Amino acid sequence: MGRVQANKAHKTRFSSKSSRNIHRTSLKDKGRIAKSDGNVGKGARAARIQHNKMVREQKRAALLKERRAMSGSSSPPRVIVLFGLSASADLDSLAKDLLRLLSAEDAGVVPSTVSSPEYKMRVTVLKAPHGDLTACMEMAKVADLIGFVASASSLCEDTSSYYIDSFGNQCLSVFRSIGLPSTVVFMRDLPLDMKKRQEFKKMCISSLTPEFPEDCRFYLADTKDELHKFMWLFKGQRVSAPHWRNQRPYLMAQKVDIVNDDQNPGKSTLLLTGYLRARSLSVNQLVHVSGVGDFQLTKIEVIKDPLPLNARKDHGAMDFDEVHEVEVIKSLDPNPMKQEALLVENVPDPLAGEQTWPTEEEMAEAERAHEQKKLKKRSLPRGTSEYQAAWIVDDSDVEDSESDGDGDDDNGMVLDEEENGIASREGHNGLYYDDDQASLNLRDSEEETEVDSMIMDGDNLTKEQIKDELKKIKEAHAEDEEFPDEVDTPLDVPARRRFAKYRGLKSFRTSSWDPKESLPPEYARIFAFDNFKRTQKHVLANALDVEQADRDDCVPAGTYVRLHVREVPTGVATGLCDLVKTLPIVSCGLLQHESKMSVLHFSIKKHDSYSAPVKSKEELIFHVGFRQFVARPIFSTDNMNSDKHKMERFLHAGCFSVASIYAPISFPPLPLIALKHAEEGSAPAVVAVGSLKSVDPDRVILKRIILTGYPQRVSKLKASVRYMFHNPEDVRWFKPVEVWTKCGRRGRVKEPVGTHGAMKCVLNGILQQHDTVCMSLYKRAYPKWPEHRFPIADA
Repeated sequence: MGRVQANKAHKTRFSSKSSRNIHRTSLKDKGRIAKSDGNVGKGARAARIQHNKMVREQKRAALLKERRAMSGSSSPPRVIVLFGLSASADLDSLAKDLLRLLSAEDAGVVPSTVSSPEYKMRVTVLKAPHGDLTACMEMAKVADLIGFVASASSLCEDTSSYYIDSFGNQCLSVFRSIGLPSTVVFMRDLPLDMKKRQEFKKMCISSLTPEFPEDCRFYLADTKDELHKFMWLFKGQRVSAPHWRNQRPYLMAQKVDIVNDDQNPGKSTLLLTGYLRARSLSVNQLVHVSGVGDFQLTKIEVIKDPLPLNARKDHGAMDFDEVHEVEVIKSLDPNPMKQEALLVENVPDPLAGEQTWPTEEEMAEAERAHEQKKLKKRSLPRGTSEYQAAWIVDDSDVEDSESDGDGDDDNGMVLDEEENGIASREGHNGLYYDDDQASLNLRDSEEETEVDSMIMDGDNLTKEQIKDELKKIKEAHAEDEEFPDEVDTPLDVPARRRFAKYRGLKSFRTSSWDPKESLPPEYARIFAFDNFKRTQKHVLANALDVEQADRDDCVPAGTYVRLHVREVPTGVATGLCDLVKTLPIVSCGLLQHESKMSVLHFSIKKHDSYSAPVKSKEELIFHVGFRQFVARPIFSTDNMNSDKHKMERFLHAGCFSVASIYAPISFPPLPLIALKHAEEGSAPAVVAVGSLKSVDPDRVILKRIILTGYPQRVSKLKASVRYMFHNPEDVRWFKPVEVWTKCGRRGRVKEPVGTHGAMKCVLNGILQQHDTVCMSLYKRAYPKWPEHRFPIADA
């Protein structure tokens, strides 16, 4: 028998790492026979390939569904908004050319909405009026495509781009903040000579390209063939919209009517007719009419589409004002058991916070706690003074801090741990201490000198003389105006009464502040969430379930409907009938809880075009998504590493702040445009732009004031300071609060000197004569409740 040939095994250099090491076994598994996982790896790879294939098919199916929905007969007309980049851009001629291209050839006056069997699409063309900012914003919110019209014959020398004027620049920045949909640029008024035409085209494109998104296309729009090329490409283009717009159903009213309500005098039923877009709308859902308010629906009527896509050519245009007879296909009535209630404000219970008399058991428990506190001894380091012992925190100190002393007590000032004025970023001119320098050097603090115990020279001054001397000192320190929180202590009112609501903080970042403490009456009228993010996730999931389920009380997107809006003031409804001719009236469906008032916080930045100061609690018009309301915000910083935020008296340019307002609840993401009305008859100006940040009534915003005093006598580490207070009782009241100086010293108040409010301070360094001694005090600030809520309803 011959020898069997044994070939050498193939090298495994290019195989996987797992197959190369399959013969190796660990010491733990040496007694067992290793089992090959080749089949497991092979199965995992097959499952991965199958999963990727399924994801691709789902994306392809979703894309096909979206294209069919946008281009099918059940889709609403696409909205094209024409916006002139300069006042010389002729929008009327371009809109007329587009509509005639889409409509029948023999049509006379073409309306704004047409149906084109040739292009198999329906289009609504709107012209944004140049100079009317509010109308341009409302059109941009509902636009499927914004066509920016640039006139090559007009050059604007006062702006960075030759084809955009100042109003065009302002609107462009506002559109970017709202969220740009699909965009194109139409170039008009090009010369007839081909060589010059190409030169102007290149110049226009190179000048405008940096101003628009990367996917923005440029089209020539002078001739019918050029417009035909645009329409053919636009037909197959995938239209993109801002994310916030696809989360709620909305309707751009093409016809507005009113029906008087006999049962409610002064109220009417508002009829809004148009195409429903984005999502399905339930008849039990609340709706918001932009600028008017939130309302319930009494009925939704599904009307036969007056402009079907397969209509004859001579009926390819529609004028909604001429359609008198409508055919109602279906009518939906709300279910009283399922209809969402129109809750705006919470009804406060006046007895909810009533203080009852303590029971005998509670008084006995308090007495026992007080006796235990007396018997308890504190272990302190050797050589610790009384002042230093006050800063050692233990259980007894926590209990002591809750007591409120009277004016005769040395420790009468409520102290939440006084602010470390140097470690804080705000208002200290960038001065920081080393650890060795920051620790108070209180040596020789008990030594008395003859100068320190002398009666102050200012004890015999009158109030007028004190005012004059304070004025001179203020003028001498006029260069130090980088501390805008400085306030003067009044001469006729005790400081402990004038600043009774303020307290000191040892550390702005780490000191505690109870967000439920001493809330204003407005907080009884608002709503709050235990967990806002969890609620938002739940509400959006429910809205998605309603969209995907085929419910009897819902109308699908793309349907031509008539909304019966309940109990609208008659005067407002009449005004909307006139306003619809110049401005799109938008109504959007509200998600759950979005009609209720709460405290909203917006990340906001002052607009570059607005130069006037914007003060806190100033009345502004907030455009948040489709909604408009009037608010009076307060501005604050956004401290990432702290639960407290410093209030800002003005909105500063070039940096982001947080604007807090009382407003209806909204779920982010939503854009914000803040407007302000100037003098009567003038157009509103854009004040700021931003986005919704959160809904949180517990966000602590602290207003800071700085009391200032000036050194009179200085002896080593001690100094006599005057004009911070004007009586010794105030000095004793504010004694627990630390003081700091503008030149970087820290210290404490030791005792009052004399009868006119001078005080002796001990510092951690020698005080300069030109320095200023400061004391920081804080109180919580709240937004201002708006006197009227909606700009159109209360106009």
